[in-house]
Amino acid sequence: MDISKKYFSVIQSILSAITRKERAQIHAAAEIIADAIIDDRLVHIFGAGGHSSIAAMEIFYRAGGLIPINPIFPPGMNVIYSHPTMARLSGTGSFILNFYEVKKGDPLIVVNFYGLNPASVDVALEGRKRGVKLITVNSHAFAKAVPLSFKWRHPSKKNINDLAHVAVDNHVPVLDAVLKIKGIKEKVTPTATIATCFTLNCITSTAVQILADRGKNPDIWLSNNVPGGDEHNSSFIEAYRHRIHHLYPVS
Repeated sequence: MDISKKYFSVIQSILSAITRKERAQIHAAAEIIADAIIDDRLVHIFGAGGHSSIAAMEIFYRAGGLIPINPIFPPGMNVIYSHPTMARLSGTGSFILNFYEVKKGDPLIVVNFYGLNPASVDVALEGRKRGVKLITVNSHAFAKAVPLSFKWRHPSKKNINDLAHVAVDNHVPVLDAVLKIKGIKEKVTPTATIATCFTLNCITSTAVQILADRGKNPDIWLSNNVPGGDEHNSSFIEAYRHRIHHLYPVS
């Protein structure tokens, strides 16, 4: 079979598992988000880890996405600024949530593709201490498979899904990479980014559907790359840019 077809087949299987097995959790997460938007709260999202930060990028300031998303991008926690990497340090959770003004009752989505990154666990623990409504997205199988003695675990030995009010499984297989090529020792081709971004878009789209069912019209971004996009978005940028830390005017 062609390698692209093999990859498509695996991705299709993972996305199918998410839609079949995570329906209740996706809906529960979406209910939390919808309630928060009605209460004029921000939805905070922290993607902790070199590539897990892509999760926060995926649903922030995105065409067709909800506007009240406050992404958490501390320095040193993605592959662009990991010099040194801060994602493997514990003890930073309170500082991160202080800076991004995460408050009691706010929804906080914590994403770590594999679920055990020390910074992600630290933020999840601090969030629970503050009384947030914690939603997690990670691979439950991967988190369970890594030994508690692994040197890069959080001192609590917890996985983020252990701490969640709503724990959504991205169904990423252990080791993430899925394709075996003859003559190559390691498996190649990761799955976590596609699976996690799909999961998050399912959650946010379901939240929009819930809001529509309640007769609400949530604020949604348009693409800036089409006529009328800047005009549509400008009033929202002005309304939210003093609340959302990484939002800025485009013109």
